[in-house]
Amino acid sequence: MAVTGGPALPATSIRNRFRGYLPVVVDVETGGFNPRTDALLEIAAVMVVRDSQGRWRPGEIHSCHVEPFEGANIEPASLEFTGIDPGHPLRFAVTEREALDRIFLPVRAAVKEQSCTRALLVGHNAAFDLAFVNAAAERAGIKRNPFHPFSTLDTVSFAALAFGQTVLSRAVEASGMAWDDGDAHSAIYDAERTAALFCRVLNMWDERAFPA
Repeated sequence: MAVTGGPALPATSIRNRFRGYLPVVVDVETGGFNPRTDALLEIAAVMVVRDSQGRWRPGEIHSCHVEPFEGANIEPASLEFTGIDPGHPLRFAVTEREALDRIFLPVRAAVKEQSCTRALLVGHNAAFDLAFVNAAAERAGIKRNPFHPFSTLDTVSFAALAFGQTVLSRAVEASGMAWDDGDAHSAIYDAERTAALFCRVLNMWDERAFPA
């Protein structure tokens, strides 16, 4: 049954859909769980767009390997989980400042292009990703963080509601999409799959709530 009582959304409106905010999917890989003491090792951001029919889909991906900040803690268990070798010469890692500049620049441009007021971080356990982004931005002395400082959209809740799953891999598979364990736990892959999951749930809802 369609939800009624609200105005139909313009086919390509993002600003109106999220009260002036722009959703951007972010995933980070880290050296632990404490954003103040543990290293940020990878970051990826996926833009979310709407096509001419109003359907959501993942857009451009921006990513960086990140050098651990001076004095950063890196837990061996975290490296075993992610498979990251922070000292590998082919990582071509950059400082936290450069990494965030590379991520924030296209996010700010998209916020402006869509006439939004700010970006809203979308993530799987989004509070974790936002805490590391905010801590890294503070260490780097970045004053214009484009993301809302505490509000997020969490695909854990979305997936639990839509598919009865909370683990990312299981939620992606329950949604009918593919999951590759061999590619998992890299920021690019996890961000792309999270973005695809986010768009799948949005499209399911919009088809019911805002029927053509």
